[in-house]
Amino acid sequence: MAASALFFMMTMFVFCALQCSTVTGFDYQVGGAEGWVVPPANDSKVYNDWASENRFRPGDTLRFKYKKDSVMEVTEAEYKNCNSTRPSFFSNTGNTVYALDHSGPFYFISGVSGHCQKGQRMIVKVLSSEESEASGGSRGSSSSASSASCAAGFSKIGFLLYVLSYITSSLF
Repeated sequence: MAASALFFMMTMFVFCALQCSTVTGFDYQVGGAEGWVVPPANDSKVYNDWASENRFRPGDTLRFKYKKDSVMEVTEAEYKNCNSTRPSFFSNTGNTVYALDHSGPFYFISGVSGHCQKGQRMIVKVLSSEESEASGGSRGSSSSASSASCAAGFSKIGFLLYVLSYITSSLF
């Protein structure tokens, strides 16, 4: 009986450790349900407004969904000119996932001629860990969690394991 209780406790510990080993970060859907499209003429700042409402951190991802378009990550100068002959990133797959791997600004434009000039461009500011803590760490409403917080999880798991070990030691 003691062996089965020990096996149960070890199984619980491994399960809980695996739950907390997932990669942290959020997946942001650029443009929401509409996706990465040319904005209406009267709303050319829609993407920058959206980006400014969110708190991006290293490890987050941007998901661009589009049809017959593309997305490019460019320099600030290329962003301002709406033109790039050598983007640092280019994709035209229709479902592009871009990993935000460091803090600082990222500049995105459409690669289709004329789309950037019509407002299909965006600046994303990725906060450093210090900036993120100072801002209260709140996330925008248009993101989905891709991981759980392990700090609280381990304290609850630790307590559960303590109680289980106490019960098994009392019984045997």
